[in-house]
Amino acid sequence: MADLLALSSRIIDEGILDEPVNRVTQQLSEIADGMAMVESFSHSAVVRTDAGSIAFDASHRSTGDDVVAAIADWSDVPVTHLVYTHGHIDHVGGSGAFAERWDGIEVVGHERVVPRFERYRATNDWNIDINARQFGGIRQDQGLMLAESDDEGLARWRQFLPTSTLSPTTVVGDSHTLQVGDETIELFHDLGETDDHLWAWLPDRKAIMAGDFLIWNFPNAGNPQKVQRYPIEWAVALRRMAALEPELIVPAHGLPIAGTERIRTVLHTIADTLDALVDEVVAMMNGGAKLDEIVHTVRVPAETLALPYLRPLYDEPEFVVRNVWRRFGGWWDGAASRLKPAPDAEVGAVIAELAGGTTPLLDRAKRALDDGDVRLACHLADFAGWAAPDDPDVHAARAEIYLTRRKLESSLMSKGIFAAAARESQLVVDGTD
Repeated sequence: MADLLALSSRIIDEGILDEPVNRVTQQLSEIADGMAMVESFSHSAVVRTDAGSIAFDASHRSTGDDVVAAIADWSDVPVTHLVYTHGHIDHVGGSGAFAERWDGIEVVGHERVVPRFERYRATNDWNIDINARQFGGIRQDQGLMLAESDDEGLARWRQFLPTSTLSPTTVVGDSHTLQVGDETIELFHDLGETDDHLWAWLPDRKAIMAGDFLIWNFPNAGNPQKVQRYPIEWAVALRRMAALEPELIVPAHGLPIAGTERIRTVLHTIADTLDALVDEVVAMMNGGAKLDEIVHTVRVPAETLALPYLRPLYDEPEFVVRNVWRRFGGWWDGAASRLKPAPDAEVGAVIAELAGGTTPLLDRAKRALDDGDVRLACHLADFAGWAAPDDPDVHAARAEIYLTRRKLESSLMSKGIFAAAARESQLVVDGTD
């Protein structure tokens, strides 16, 4: 077993940046008496009582079996309760493995979990495509199967929400107290990464199960491909947690943290960062700024993003800026031409015509890339690609530009989307072979 609390304390206290914090080992480690955590995607934390064990989250469908095996090896006390912190598939997808191992599990989740499941079923293929872009080519080495495939033998992965996923049998509103043997679990609902998120307070242990309110990355409050996130309420939830003065906090991604003052510092720093970002965006909106100006103005200080629990390695502040705009300003970005725009292909064709063809566009894109202006390079590469959708030479150049940009990005979301753009163009190239 790893000493996860010692590891997290050292990383936070010393500002260490070269230690992995979001580990997917499938290994269980005890973090307190009768409490353990399996490091998976996502983690599953377990509390053992005299009347059964409570598991918080079931991990992903591809890791559920390993999580269950690790828990069973640790204790012969059966899991009687499974608490969903929220309904994302990496938290609920492994629930079928729990049901296969232990009969009659009580599943606890927020009242919005089932509507989420219904939405996933209604938008099944769309969600598969989103995950293929977001995770494609990034985590395949870990065998997580997050980028779904149509390859033979993987047909079951075309079901975004596994059919074996358990629905809540105990439905929670704003709060709920769960008593399992000698353990009291107080559940609270707050908006954050999702609208169905619960976090748990274990008063006798002075411990919090935080779910995805703490992920050891910049908060996932901006995801460019998914539904609305809630950075304002996220900060409120973190302050509610800190006010309880917990001695232990267990996230669903990243390392558990011990020590009241250390936890307070982490929670308040994340909350302060979200509040400052939101305040700046709203102030610029009130001042009449368009989204373009706001996106290229609002910044989180570099020293904040260098903290080991706030690095933009998954989501990033620029995307949160856009989510704040979307929440208060709608989908239109303020540029009149983009209210009812011409088709991309038409715009690309005219730009190429004015430039004298796609070759000058791509030459200028490559110069921009050499100058370090990757944003401009990608705009020009897209114009060329739209103007010549079937030209393998154009798309070979576009793919190269996007692969270069992917290497320069820090966040998994940017890397995934830019890799997907390169794959789009590579399909054109391959189709001419």
